[in-house]
Amino acid sequence: MHIPKLCDACGGLRQRQISFSLLVSITLTALLVLPTLAQTRSIPSPSSAPLELDLLTKPKDYIITATTIHPERLTVPSLWWAQQNSEKKLLDNWIAYPTSGKEPARVDLIVNQQIWSLLEYVERYDFVNRLGSAARNFGYNVRVFNYQKEPLATYTCNFSTSPALCSIQTTINNKIGLQRSF
Repeated sequence: MHIPKLCDACGGLRQRQISFSLLVSITLTALLVLPTLAQTRSIPSPSSAPLELDLLTKPKDYIITATTIHPERLTVPSLWWAQQNSEKKLLDNWIAYPTSGKEPARVDLIVNQQIWSLLEYVERYDFVNRLGSAARNFGYNVRVFNYQKEPLATYTCNFSTSPALCSIQTTINNKIGLQRSF
């Protein structure tokens, strides 16, 4: 007859205690570290500055629009290629604002509302993603508006991370005309 030693029984108990202690340590570390990472990696909210359509006809020195041409070098951000290649009918114009104070650089895209309203959600998302990616390469966030100054979508990035963390938000109208953000 085999009688287990008291030490043999203690070995299993000791392993469970170590495993439990390790599990508690990992959990506490995750609870303390992950919120810090989430805070440093968060994506800022889109700019709440108003769309300034008058800048399309009377741009200031630091503002860039679809009609701005720099005589000596490439004008940044350069969205002309996107406009000429695939967005000619949808993308009417844009206003690019450089970084100022606490506001990061941004581009306000002005789209043709008739064309925008014909697009499916996925097509709108694709448009915002393609132009947002192009603007991101120059360090700009993007907001999409119609000429009624209604916000339609945003592409916002946290440029302090590498690669930049970005988020797309779109507003869609449901069948009764109410807007929802996604």
